[in-house]
Amino acid sequence: MRTARLELVPLEVAHAGEMVRVLRDPALHGFIGGEPYGEEELRARYERLVAGSPDPGTVWLNWVVRVTEEHVLTGTVQATVDLTHRTAEIAWITGTPWQGRGIASEAAKALADALAAGRIAGPLDTVLAHIHPEHHASAAVARAAGLTPTDVHQDGEVRWVRPAPAV
Repeated sequence: MRTARLELVPLEVAHAGEMVRVLRDPALHGFIGGEPYGEEELRARYERLVAGSPDPGTVWLNWVVRVTEEHVLTGTVQATVDLTHRTAEIAWITGTPWQGRGIASEAAKALADALAAGRIAGPLDTVLAHIHPEHHASAAVARAAGLTPTDVHQDGEVRWVRPAPAV
């Protein structure tokens, strides 16, 4: 997928070497928990993601985000598609040096638009995300992607939704 400034490239295990530097800031884990992976840990994670979900009713879709003009990876976007319930849960992360430039918003919007239109995983009813209520930057990304907050909370996070357009 391409946007005005970005290219969303399907995740490959080989991306781990560059992405470990993009994702190394511990501050990125402030709301999601954990700590940055080392290169071998990230490579193993990418191997699992690229292999796909062991559940035939679930599809894992993952991309690295490249700023085309700079030809540099800046983060990731992902979707977990539940084929049974026709939903896609999306998530994004942008490395600290590239935050505040609208990269996550542009990438998440491209992903949500493609999912809602059925161009990636077939027809879906809902695109959703779960965001910590204090994570204002992620809330702004979700709004840019066309999601709106709901009253539903799960594991301390607010569910944001974007219904797919009626066909």
